[in-house]
Amino acid sequence: MRYSIIAAALALAACSQPSSAPEAPPAETAVEHTAPAGAYTLDKSHASLIIRVNHIGYSQFTARFVNWDASLNLDPAAPENSTINVTIDPRSIASDNPPEGFIDIMRNDFLKSPEFPQITFRSTRIERTGPNTANIIGDLTLLGVTRPVTLEARFNGGYEGMSLDPHARVGFSAHGTFNRSDFGMSYGLPPEGSNLGVGNQVEVIVETEFNGPDFTPPPAATP
Repeated sequence: MRYSIIAAALALAACSQPSSAPEAPPAETAVEHTAPAGAYTLDKSHASLIIRVNHIGYSQFTARFVNWDASLNLDPAAPENSTINVTIDPRSIASDNPPEGFIDIMRNDFLKSPEFPQITFRSTRIERTGPNTANIIGDLTLLGVTRPVTLEARFNGGYEGMSLDPHARVGFSAHGTFNRSDFGMSYGLPPEGSNLGVGNQVEVIVETEFNGPDFTPPPAATP
């Protein structure tokens, strides 16, 4: 009986011991790549620019820009020295199954594209946040107003080229938010204390691939 009580006490003590802390996830390692430094242009067939805004508190309305372009000056050895410039045609905004006349409302009332026919983003600083990630800080010009906006970017990989793709290629994903009222876009904003309208915060989602310097095949081995 005495030994049974001791065994039970030991079992309870073991159960009451705090469990060991979970193992920390392995540290992220840098993506291996062979992309060279130089000027890169946007591969428009493998790129998308999407925006999302809250609609009366019930959904995130999603739209995209069809016509846009970007140029990248890449420094793989020191990514913080890289730069990117983006131009967007606000008249090219589109969405799935828009109600009749709604595209014109987005072009004319929200984006005022007849008066401001171009949106631009120019990077001013890049801050590395991890082996494959960085914050891209830049000037966004919208409705004639220029303000700083930060995009959280991830480098997905790259190579120097190959016979079937005779130029360098790199890929990035990016995400960020800004308040449209900071740029004077007040159309459709909900009354204070209400969701009945289109939200102030704009979410930006970007997927890109860029084409870079021409690929130079290695010299053929001599016999």
